[in-house]
Amino acid sequence: MTVLDEAAEPGALARRFPPAFAFGAATAAYQVEGSVNADGRGPSIWDTFSHTQGRTLNGDTGDVACDHYRRWASDLDLIAGLGLRAYRFSIAWPRIQPTGSGPANLAGLDFYDRLVDGLLARGVEPWATLYHWDLPQAVEDQGGWTTRDTIARFGDYAAIVARRLGDRLPRLITINEPRTHALIGHGTGRHAPGRTGWATALRVAHHLHLAHNAAARAVRAEAPAIRVGISHDVADLVPAGDGRDDAAAMARHDAAMRDWFVGPTFGRGYPSDLLAWYDAHGFVDGIDPAEARLAEPIDFLGVNYYRRERIAAAPVTDGWGIGSRVVDHVGEHAGNGWEISPGGLRAVLGRLHADYAPAELAITENGATFDEPAVIDGMIDDAARRSYLARHLAAAADAIEDGVPLVGYFAWSLLDNFEWALGYGTRFGLVHVDYETQAREPKASAHWYRSLLEAHR
Repeated sequence: MTVLDEAAEPGALARRFPPAFAFGAATAAYQVEGSVNADGRGPSIWDTFSHTQGRTLNGDTGDVACDHYRRWASDLDLIAGLGLRAYRFSIAWPRIQPTGSGPANLAGLDFYDRLVDGLLARGVEPWATLYHWDLPQAVEDQGGWTTRDTIARFGDYAAIVARRLGDRLPRLITINEPRTHALIGHGTGRHAPGRTGWATALRVAHHLHLAHNAAARAVRAEAPAIRVGISHDVADLVPAGDGRDDAAAMARHDAAMRDWFVGPTFGRGYPSDLLAWYDAHGFVDGIDPAEARLAEPIDFLGVNYYRRERIAAAPVTDGWGIGSRVVDHVGEHAGNGWEISPGGLRAVLGRLHADYAPAELAITENGATFDEPAVIDGMIDDAARRSYLARHLAAAADAIEDGVPLVGYFAWSLLDNFEWALGYGTRFGLVHVDYETQAREPKASAHWYRSLLEAHR
């Protein structure tokens, strides 16, 4: 069966997935909700960051985004109309606790109450994420994730959410991509809150690991039936060249991007060779490696997969302490230069299954951005994205046949949205959003995905 056959006849691909497989799409609160001052919401680090000159493309902000906070009901109708079985969304901490501590803001909880009930009423399974990078600014002002106090705060917030929504949430993800949030938000400064320094980034990564544990405990205390997981972003790595330096850089990069984060999730601690490397370069500050062996059990591992990365050796700097760099715009690549490698998804899932043996895995993000073609006869024929989806879903089916306990796939993203520092300059959505009118229009990729789900029923 060729990729083109699978794209043309999704029924053949659908039959390769088990009956209860969770086919869905994903979003994140700050990227879609807008209404940043509504109903008592407090400011987040992304509000501050995006309103700081030069931080985002064209000065774009999430003030309005996709206006999902006001249009949630029609967006849920859209989700149901596309036949999605599950929807992954994130809860905005500043809506629940505007200052990151204290009693809950009931209006914020009410919004997510309506969202969860609306999904269930439409036969869509809600997968919630507690933290998709929107730390309350008041917490950041007191040190944010660089301080241990934030760990307990996050546990308190998790308990509030679980107490209100836990009776209806089948699955909950504690933290989305701690790697990216730590290293890009606190190492290079390209994401909020814009802190820099590799020692700072590693300390934040350590605290995020401990915060995941605190949240998992709090959620289970309030709602024992919830299946708890965490989402790590993992790429397929190859050396950029044939030399020893690139091979060594790739090995370090792999340890830094995968095992430094996934290892503690499973109580493995930090990779010893990389810990020694970081220590030799003066980056280990305020970290007790023994704590990285303390892990709350997870029910499933979320995997965010987008690309293959070709790794070359590079100088060690305070802003990027691995001694590596990623070579983009190689081979077939998406509009942002990320190399497309469906086989890499199969390889990543297989390695995680072999190395860590999670009880279940779910692909919690997978997608690509391309230059969007014009709307013709009411249809955006995004053939490149349709092909991307078909090939990556085929790779996911291959992984299942390899024995990987894969239970779900979430396309990134449901909607074109605010793509962090890239603002509105890149579109990952299955559904086109006209940011002037907020009109939604499913692209050809969304129609193809719907036909796959219809064939799977």
